[in-house]
Amino acid sequence: MKFRPCIDIHEGKVKQIVGGTLSDSGAQENFVSQHDADYYASIYREDSFPGGHVIMLGPGNREQALKALKAYPGGLQIGGGINPDNAQEYLDAGASHVIVTSYAFSNGMINFDNLAQLVKEVGIDKIVLDLSCRLKNGSYYVVTDRWQKFTDFIINRDNFALLEKYCSEFLVHAADVEGKRGGVDSSLIGILAEVTELPVTYAGGVRDISDLDKVFEAGKGGVDITIGSALDLFGGDLPYDEVKELFRTRYTR
Repeated sequence: MKFRPCIDIHEGKVKQIVGGTLSDSGAQENFVSQHDADYYASIYREDSFPGGHVIMLGPGNREQALKALKAYPGGLQIGGGINPDNAQEYLDAGASHVIVTSYAFSNGMINFDNLAQLVKEVGIDKIVLDLSCRLKNGSYYVVTDRWQKFTDFIINRDNFALLEKYCSEFLVHAADVEGKRGGVDSSLIGILAEVTELPVTYAGGVRDISDLDKVFEAGKGGVDITIGSALDLFGGDLPYDEVKELFRTRYTR
């Protein structure tokens, strides 16, 4: 299990929000930073934690995102409105990968033509698919459009196999618990441990150290984790320095 850092940007500022509340009128905020995005990127670079993600939540966040990429070239992935027209720009600016969500789906279904176009533009090894999901009728369905619209795509082995031809990693936000610091979704993590051999990162609900143990156990050591609102870097109670030490000792793989 690896620690995958995050930098979420909303309305031009680094924030932590309750993911399911994001709309055109704003979002419920857990934390608004006084620092720019490059401040956090520099911390992750100095501590050698690559593979994290910068997420642009809506418009007006490009400048901050580019600051982060410049501060940690090759160390961060970027998502939020990514498509074939702008993907290469962000890679040229220093992103290691581009993260795609809504562009991969149309009218609730996978758009394989869109995925093929993106692969043609930047190559499969530069693409991360964000399959953020919510629980419905006992299954986890991918949601798009700021996590408000359910698709017909269920998180299972067969569906992941369809998408492995178009990406090199998966990022999965548990939208029902994202930003709430109420505990991780162990059931979803257990599923993620079984559905793919590609790297997969789970995001959502981390509250304390015990949750990291739950991710490690449910994910059989193979599901990576990102931590947002719980970290003291973002106004939470979980010391970043403690997390840093644990990922260098207890959770190494």
